[in-house]
Amino acid sequence: MTKNEIELAPNAALLVIDVQKGFDDASYWGPRNNPQAEANIAALMDAWRETGRPVVLVRHASRTAGSVLAADHPGHAFKDFVADRAGQESLLITKAVNSSFYGTPDLADWLTAQGIGQLVVTGIQTNMCVETTARMAGNLGYEVLVPLDATHTFDLAAGPAGPSLTADQLATATAVNLQGGGFARVVTTAELLGA
Repeated sequence: MTKNEIELAPNAALLVIDVQKGFDDASYWGPRNNPQAEANIAALMDAWRETGRPVVLVRHASRTAGSVLAADHPGHAFKDFVADRAGQESLLITKAVNSSFYGTPDLADWLTAQGIGQLVVTGIQTNMCVETTARMAGNLGYEVLVPLDATHTFDLAAGPAGPSLTADQLATATAVNLQGGGFARVVTTAELLGA
């Protein structure tokens, strides 16, 4: 194996984080990046199902009043392409914070019980729940792969008078943070599908 090749474990887990209808509300979130994210996530879900590898679906249940991701809001539901593939997942986690490791049931306990040491982390938002989960997974000793093109995020400002970054700038920062910081290896969907 060369330095750039990817070797996927037979039980590598695919985490699909917060791919929920509420994120389609542009009036709530603002401009997004990577319009191919959903197609890439779907392709990875299909590949994982075909190879019998475990898929973990994570859903955010916001506690913030009026959130489009609140459990009682229609936006809490998975996007159709995920819902259409649901039932094949090995685990469904509900969380109310950024890290998928702070949800129910406990992700780390399940991974340990299954003997899983390699994670592929996808979903929404790149710089929030995806990055937080990948960082924590790296800290916990998992081998973490993040196909950045199977994630997306939104433009973000630090407040009315604060600095702002575009979604693409935030995704680039996430890639630098994860790979440069030694938390995860940033890859592409095509590289994973070819592994």
